[in-house]
Formats: sequence, C-alpha cells, structure tokens
Amino acid sequence: MARTLMCEIVTPERIVYTNEVEMVVAPTLLGEVGVLPLHAPMVTVLVPGELRVRYNDNKDVEWFAISGGYMQVHEDKVIVLADNATHSSQIDIDRARQAKEHLEERMREIKAMTAEERDGLDECEFDLAWCEAQLKVAESHS
Repeated sequence: MARTLMCEIVTPERIVYTNEVEMVVAPTLLGEVGVLPLHAPMVTVLVPGELRVRYNDNKDVEWFAISGGYMQVHEDKVIVLADNATHSSQIDIDRARQAKEHLEERMREIKAMTAEERDGLDECEFDLAWCEAQLKVAESHS
C-alpha cells in the first residue's frame, strides 16, 4: 500500500472533506502545486480553481472547486482553508451559470461608474471567479 497523507478541506461553515489520500494538487498564485507524502512543510496562497485529491494507488480522483484561500502542509497533513469549496458532484451548473451572468452584468455596471462611485468591485470579482471555478470543475468532472 502506498504512503498516504491526511487531507482536510475546510470552509467557515463546515468541513467539506477529510480523508487519507496519496496526492493533493491545488491551484496557487504560481500555478498548480502537487503535494505527496513527506512533502516539505509549506503554507501557500490558493487561487480560485480546481483542487483534486488522488487515492487508492492513484486510481481514484475527486475534484473540488475552491474560491481561493490557503493551504498548509505539515507532517503528512494537508489543510485547505477556503471561503468556499464544493465537491464536483455537488455543483449546480444552472445556478452557477445564472450567477455568472448576473455578476458579469453587475461588473459592466460597476465599470461604467466613475472611480469614486465604484463600490463592490472587489467582491463582485471574487464572486465571479468563484462561479467560473465551479463551472470549470463541474463541466469537466460531473
């Protein structure tokens, strides 16, 4: 049996996932990073995108959409702290598409305003990136 590490994906509301896995691949500011057992300790910033875990001699994979956050690796344990995280099978594609369309319209409205009037641009960009991450994961792996 292959060596494993404990993986936990946590949001402010709940623990999304906890399991022994053989590899975690996460989206970071500098691209994807893969974490195997005995990885050097690290803390890194995550960006919105696809996080995947491999287990069962790397035969099985589970995919998650994450909104960004942080990942800590220490002593064969990976902890992902994200504002939002959802398993690919739990993503409602129609709802995510509708939210994306609404947010794109809101972005156009905000960008048409003067610099002093712009309020909520950062939040809108964050929400739009989250919708896009969900759609990418759901369309690829559901």
